[in-house]
Amino acid sequence: TVRLGIESGFLNFRAWANDGMACLFRRSIAAQLSKVLGTSTEKLIPMVSAVPVSKKQQTLDFRISVNSVLEKGCLKSGSAVQSQARQLSEQLTCDDVVTEIAVGQGTINFKVNRSLLAELVMQEISKKGSKYGIESELFQGYPCGRVIVEFSSPNIAKKFHAGHLRSTIIGNFIANIKQALGNDVIRINYLGDWGMQFGLLGAGFQLFGSEVKLKANPLQHLFEVYVEVNKMAETNEDIHKAGQEFFKKLEGGDEHALRLWQQFRSISIEEYKKIYQRLGVHFDEYSGESFYQEKTQEILWLLDQKGLLKKTMQGTGVVDLSPNGDLSAYAKVLRSDGTTLYLTRDIAAAIDRMEKYNFDQMIYVTDKEQCTHFQQLFGVLKVMGYNWTERCRHVPFGLVKGMKTRKGDVVFLEDVMNEARTRMLQNMAASKTTKELEDPEGTAEKVGVAALIIQDFKGPLLSDYEFDWDRVLQSHGDTGVFLQYTHARLCR
Repeated sequence: TVRLGIESGFLNFRAWANDGMACLFRRSIAAQLSKVLGTSTEKLIPMVSAVPVSKKQQTLDFRISVNSVLEKGCLKSGSAVQSQARQLSEQLTCDDVVTEIAVGQGTINFKVNRSLLAELVMQEISKKGSKYGIESELFQGYPCGRVIVEFSSPNIAKKFHAGHLRSTIIGNFIANIKQALGNDVIRINYLGDWGMQFGLLGAGFQLFGSEVKLKANPLQHLFEVYVEVNKMAETNEDIHKAGQEFFKKLEGGDEHALRLWQQFRSISIEEYKKIYQRLGVHFDEYSGESFYQEKTQEILWLLDQKGLLKKTMQGTGVVDLSPNGDLSAYAKVLRSDGTTLYLTRDIAAAIDRMEKYNFDQMIYVTDKEQCTHFQQLFGVLKVMGYNWTERCRHVPFGLVKGMKTRKGDVVFLEDVMNEARTRMLQNMAASKTTKELEDPEGTAEKVGVAALIIQDFKGPLLSDYEFDWDRVLQSHGDTGVFLQYTHARLCR
């Protein structure tokens, strides 16, 4: 009788699989729990969570927290949580789906049949293709809407630095996931194309820039000018003042300054697009700080009208964010010389995007060093009375350390990608198992880019990590190279 019951349950489980139901193991676990608790399976499914995989120790696969069951009213409160977890687990049985049940700290943990898991996963992938994992019961009722993802955001007139790689990879991943789940996703590249750094570059180019070198190797020449003028500004106050003056002309609409800025901006975007194409990344909109230069005056006027714009003794314009109104915490929105800041332009950009797109969510993907900036941004928007501020989110990430090529310490993404391709070609040539390829360079490019992307996904999001070429390009283990090899074998 017991065996017939198990077989019957197993057949029902396969029926769910054949019906294309997602979260099959969750459903099986929830079905057992529903019989014990007298609660619907559907109500319990979201409470069954996957256990993170650990390399250091073998883990169970799913767990359910007794507290979550209590909070949802599926279990009456009474004895201690640990005692209830033990009592509940004793009423559950292993079968052909669940092979092990154990009590954790206030949880019940489940291990599933790995052979069945592999079989069903392959069936689902074969049947659903790119939709695998998306048509999940966990996403039923998932609120879809218009989502803006701002990511990458390099500074114009500079070569694409490897430091922007993480924002590009993570932002693109978030945008892809949001789109796959049915959202209307708008990908924005918010370029650093305004501000004092451009004032220094403009002043430097006027002093020792070369149109010939600019035409031959545009971003490299602009980078050289930028480095040189910054070095000079450290010891020469006149150079620093020249940068300030150039930026004031730019904000004032000076024709020559604007023409130079437009030339540098166009050059930069064309060069960046080549990098994005290699990474498989695209954008719906190339925006930038410059788009909001005029709107910042409206923001300052609005802040003043609301009584939010304060002046310090030095003449700096600030917005008080302190809980007691004592300027113990504030956001700086205007320099003493009357020029605006990055934050001022970000405020204008957020308001403009809501007016233009009426977004349901806006996600900023930048490194964790900008956390304070976004706290101030959201703080200012909130005190201005914009209730939609709660729809805005900053996704911070750790920094990449030690990313160098054979050429030196200054690392540009183009050099890193070229290095990945070159090293991959060498590895392929040295491997006895590599077959003759029609396009070895193209293959090395794809595998090398995959290696860079997977390396970035391996660690915790907020953690800094040390970049190591040998580890990145390993043909075994959790690497992009091994992932590509595995995919190729599965497709044979």
